[in-house]
Amino acid sequence: MTSVVRHFDRMIDVHCILTVEKLRQKAEATLLVSGGRLYADAVDENMYAAIDMLTDKLDRCVKKHKEKVKDHHAAEGRKSSSFA
Repeated sequence: MTSVVRHFDRMIDVHCILTVEKLRQKAEATLLVSGGRLYADAVDENMYAAIDMLTDKLDRCVKKHKEKVKDHHAAEGRKSSSFA
């Protein structure tokens, strides 16, 4: 999770669920961030591998969300400056 926090420090809440069903290990997480919710899950035979995959997926989701928010604010700035 440290890589996720490194890219986005405005997390409000994190909800993680780790489940085991015979040979299927599942890790899932929902991040509540300013501007929405981010969800990711990963399944593997090894719980540590599932958690690593989950962390990578969350990291990509956070980067994508951050870019989306940044692009949205930049577009708003262009709109307001064109009316001035």
